[in-house]
Amino acid sequence: MLTYFTWRKFMLDDKIILGFETSCDETAIAILKGDELLVNTISSQVDIHEKFGGVVPEVASRAHAEMIRNIFHSSLNNANLQISDIDIVSTTDGPGLVGSLVVGYNFAKSVAWSINKPFLTVDHMVGHLAAPLIENKTMKPPFVTLLVSGGHTQIVLVEEWGNYQLLGTTIDDAAGEAFDKLSRFCGFGFPGGPAIQKIGEKGDPTKIDLPRPKTKHEYNYSFSGLKTAATNFLNSIDPEDKVTKADFAASYQEAIVDSLLSNFVKAVKDTGVKSISGGGGVMANSRLREKMNVFAENKDLNIYLPTPKLSTDNAAMICVAAQNNLITNELNTDDVRLSSIIA
Repeated sequence: MLTYFTWRKFMLDDKIILGFETSCDETAIAILKGDELLVNTISSQVDIHEKFGGVVPEVASRAHAEMIRNIFHSSLNNANLQISDIDIVSTTDGPGLVGSLVVGYNFAKSVAWSINKPFLTVDHMVGHLAAPLIENKTMKPPFVTLLVSGGHTQIVLVEEWGNYQLLGTTIDDAAGEAFDKLSRFCGFGFPGGPAIQKIGEKGDPTKIDLPRPKTKHEYNYSFSGLKTAATNFLNSIDPEDKVTKADFAASYQEAIVDSLLSNFVKAVKDTGVKSISGGGGVMANSRLREKMNVFAENKDLNIYLPTPKLSTDNAAMICVAAQNNLITNELNTDDVRLSSIIA
């Protein structure tokens, strides 16, 4: 374990960390110098995958391969740095789409090898967990975090940095999948979360009574039943019923948000923590953020949420997670995991 003084020396030296994030359909590169985020470049593939109604893994990996070199050089230029200025290279090693992960991993490791600098790998979900640190260095354990992304829905107790206890997860679809799949079924657009949020802005979230699924495990989630109930409702709706598209979108979003918070609130109460946080692409949802903030205010809890832009996949979170791992000595170097959400 690194000592406090060793860590202080590391911070005072202003080490420059280069981070890569290519776990899905964003080609992202960031550069962190001490506490200062110099560059956070994100190139989205939404326009590429929109016509398919979802991310196509092979298409995503090819797009990463085509874009990553130019994004790397533009990021260095925007930070006014030379490649030799980099002190540490970090990248996500999963979970994610294997082809996409391989592109980022190989490029990042090649950079580290070419300049003979340390190479660190970071778990993608640990990146999301650490994302609030990018803009709020006061966040410290213990706290319970809600990680909600396209492929994962997790409640995690962080007792210390590097000590993460998974309290609950989804037993089928993740919340992000529940948004995406129903949006595709309805033709609302891609990605599903932002599309449903936008359509539901003028809708009544109480108009349609959709279920809030429960599981046998008190902290686990299940969204497949909600998705089925919503599609069954659409298939059986009477044309004379005065239900608008906005009402349906708002009601569906409310059901997902309520389900997420129900288990999360129980976990917070049971653990007795005084701080909460969140991360992942679904954490950009305005309704979820609103309800989490209300809960924190009512219970006098500290709350740490990344901005919507830093909730979705980005490399800044990989940089700060790598930096944080240096504190706890949770260092992964040549451990090639590259786990897949579709395995």
